[in-house]
Amino acid sequence: MTEPNRSGKERGLILAVETSCDETSVAIVENGRHVLANMVSSQVDTHKRYGGVVPEIASRQHVESITLMLDEAVSTAGIRLSDLSAIAVTQGPGLVGSLLVGVVAAKALAAALRLPLIGVHHIAGHIYANAIVHELEYPLMALVVSGGHTELVHVEAPGRFRIIGQTRDDAAGEAYDKVARAMGLPYPGGPHVDRLAQQAEPGEGTPMPRAWLEADSYDFSFSGLKSAVLAALNSAKMRGDMIHPVRLSRGFQDSVVDVLVEKSLRAAKEFGARQLLLAGGVAANRGLRDALTARCEAEGLPLLVPPLSLCTDNAAMIAAAAYLKWERGQFTPLSMKAEPLLSLEAWSV
Repeated sequence: MTEPNRSGKERGLILAVETSCDETSVAIVENGRHVLANMVSSQVDTHKRYGGVVPEIASRQHVESITLMLDEAVSTAGIRLSDLSAIAVTQGPGLVGSLLVGVVAAKALAAALRLPLIGVHHIAGHIYANAIVHELEYPLMALVVSGGHTELVHVEAPGRFRIIGQTRDDAAGEAYDKVARAMGLPYPGGPHVDRLAQQAEPGEGTPMPRAWLEADSYDFSFSGLKSAVLAALNSAKMRGDMIHPVRLSRGFQDSVVDVLVEKSLRAAKEFGARQLLLAGGVAANRGLRDALTARCEAEGLPLLVPPLSLCTDNAAMIAAAAYLKWERGQFTPLSMKAEPLLSLEAWSV
């Protein structure tokens, strides 16, 4: 393979592409932290009518948007393509059709500009979104909560990941959306459930079970909680009663948050974490943020949370994670494929 162009190496200027699900995003980030542009085109309005993401529609919209997003990112950043140091892209996990659009675009750009290509793990991006706004101290523990992922990740050194707990069924975000749908709330349901839950006082929520699993387990399970909500709704309907949505939302959210917070703090203590990081789309949930903040303050453990703009899928976080590999000269061949089941631990630097 021809030696890539090293122009702009001193700046570490990375153009990143993110198309893992239903956001088309292109960012340009300097040295893994200084965001020059972070353009995001959301497809939420398109998928609302279906009550969830339709993979074929998502990939088609990525095709329609990707070139425009690339142009806007370069224009907003005020750079020339010749200034770039590398091209990064989400390699996985995600919807394979969506991933392919970003991968093909990134590979074409890297080949045309003779720049290094860096395939990035989507969850590594969510974790390193925090590095854009915070100084990370290792070892650290990351709680990743999104529509498709609920994981506890031990990060013992920069870019070295070990998953110590993960969901056995529904991810937290999936459970939120399914419960919201059962309650007749719009898609995406998570923010609506969170908003309703905030309207109830502590202790006013409909009682719901907590899935702690085995005593020493850091895994999660939310399918039973989702079923408990559906059973409560169906039982009330059969009796001709109505469960108040505010109380039901509060009960559901209290159950999810209690388990996430308790297991995260226990894991941080056991593994000697110097910081606890919150990452992923559900990191925008106010109930979870408030509960984690209170517990971490009580335990004297620093809690790092990215701004709302970096919680949901975006390319700036992909550039931040790619910088770990760029610093080490760990580039990805142009034969790279989209990998919807890419392993985070295997991706570690």
